[in-house]
Amino acid sequence: MFVALQSVFSVILMIGLGFGLAKARWFEGDASGLLSRLVVNVALPAYMISNLMGGYDRAKLLSMLPGLPVPFAVMIASYLVAIGIAAALRVRKDRRGTFQSMFALSNSVFIGLPVNLLLFGDESLPFALLYYIANTTLFWTIGVYGIAADGAVRNGTRKPSLVSAAGLKRILSPPLLGFLVAVILILLGIRLPRSVMDSCKYLGNMTTPLSMLFIGIAIARVEWKKLKFEKDYIAVLAGRFLLTPALMALALRWLDLPLLMKQVFLMQSAMPAMTQTPILAESYKSDTEYAAIGTSLTTIVSMISIPVYMSLRNVLIR
Repeated sequence: MFVALQSVFSVILMIGLGFGLAKARWFEGDASGLLSRLVVNVALPAYMISNLMGGYDRAKLLSMLPGLPVPFAVMIASYLVAIGIAAALRVRKDRRGTFQSMFALSNSVFIGLPVNLLLFGDESLPFALLYYIANTTLFWTIGVYGIAADGAVRNGTRKPSLVSAAGLKRILSPPLLGFLVAVILILLGIRLPRSVMDSCKYLGNMTTPLSMLFIGIAIARVEWKKLKFEKDYIAVLAGRFLLTPALMALALRWLDLPLLMKQVFLMQSAMPAMTQTPILAESYKSDTEYAAIGTSLTTIVSMISIPVYMSLRNVLIR
């Protein structure tokens, strides 16, 4: 318990540093965007290659595959519940896709992956990536479709298609490509030169600290005057931190999977909403403010949910 709380405290300290530096105006203009691009496009792909190729062989990789359907099933179930709750609460029709995405899908790579690495160590990476594969696939298909449909309703335009070339391109993001490259090389038995592996290791080590700084910056930029606990937001928080983790815990209790995989899946299911949600809302001309407030709220509340689920993880999944 004490070790777990120490790990969580490390997360809070780094986020607090980002918050303090943002308030001191260290990150003006597009500085936070630069951090985001560095993590997603450079640090994470390098970390995937360094960690996987440094510690996994073909047999170990193939042994993880039975866990992949679990996050897919849980997130789809949560999304279906979100559709029902949106109808029951009479969420505005130009907000429903955004609501459902924030309710069911989590920030599994930019926040979830670094947090799990910090809490559980490098051994958690493959399991965090399994969750990420499911989450990013669903976010860039049904998640983006729902947000784009909100924009169509809001502006009286034609609804987009569910599957598109642009959506496929987003699914094949740099972190996922780094993961796929590492997996293919391991399955083929190809080893990279030590200089390349060392470079990937050093670049990958930026992942956690830069991600935590970015979260602190995002929290510092929340416009507190706009935060209102409307029924929509209360439902989003319930979905993100209660219902989706509950569905995950219920599923894991019945499955014979490695304990670390179960722990990582549970923690990933309790992460905040995707950071890209308000960006996509702006892009598709849906309710950007609604998406930004909901995403910010989940990010702030995750500072409470992380230590809670870290402390209760073994009770919930056994």
